[in-house]
Amino acid sequence: MPAEITSSANPRIRRLIGLKDRKNRDSESVFVLEGADDVGRAIGAGLTPREIYYDPEGAGRVFRADIEVTVDEAVLAHVSYRRRSQGLIAVFEQFATSLEALTFGRDPLVMVVEAIEKPGNLGAILRTADAVGAAAVIAADTATDIFNPNVIRASVGAVFSVPVAVGEIEETVRFLADRKLRLIAADPAATATIWSVDLTGPCALLVGSEHNGLSETARSAADAVVAIPMRGTVDSLNTSVSAALLAYEAMRQRA
Repeated sequence: MPAEITSSANPRIRRLIGLKDRKNRDSESVFVLEGADDVGRAIGAGLTPREIYYDPEGAGRVFRADIEVTVDEAVLAHVSYRRRSQGLIAVFEQFATSLEALTFGRDPLVMVVEAIEKPGNLGAILRTADAVGAAAVIAADTATDIFNPNVIRASVGAVFSVPVAVGEIEETVRFLADRKLRLIAADPAATATIWSVDLTGPCALLVGSEHNGLSETARSAADAVVAIPMRGTVDSLNTSVSAALLAYEAMRQRA
């Protein structure tokens, strides 16, 4: 099958390259996935791609023949977000990430991260949230890009299975308080440990950024501040590791 698009100068290819920039993705309200695994997870979660571009020699799978466009291997590699082309790129419409779009059942466990710095950490937290059955993940910082390809890739599809929202820390605190969720914040300087605080019932688990830790707004709003016991010489853990330890202690208590 000859490729329909054979030049990197093609307008559709130039647009795809432009979608590497968050500003362009947000202006179109779209996000981009690469590779059969990520695209398959999104479709499996009920999302419908707008466009699919693939190398017929490398993709090895057809998802939506009616919207697929074949692209020369070298051209697709030029568009790739990774070091090596995965043979398939799809464009999807962004889904809602507002706090008000979240709904909780009984005794929800919510994971909150404030001012997260690395997309991979947010993706890992989403993966943990899926594993422990969390009701949602909230990124308490509107600068966070939920649709960053590295977030989606690191989440291994959890971004499609766990409700996720973005909001400033002040509105996040109000949102949780209005819904009667206790806020449990992790901080290495706390005197209480994650083992000594009740993590059952409706609650939200908050971790701060690795560089700045918790803001004063977050700390003052917390119903409890807890530390993860550490016996070594380092003074803190990776944000996603801290979130995972806190979440699994909550799951253990709830069991």
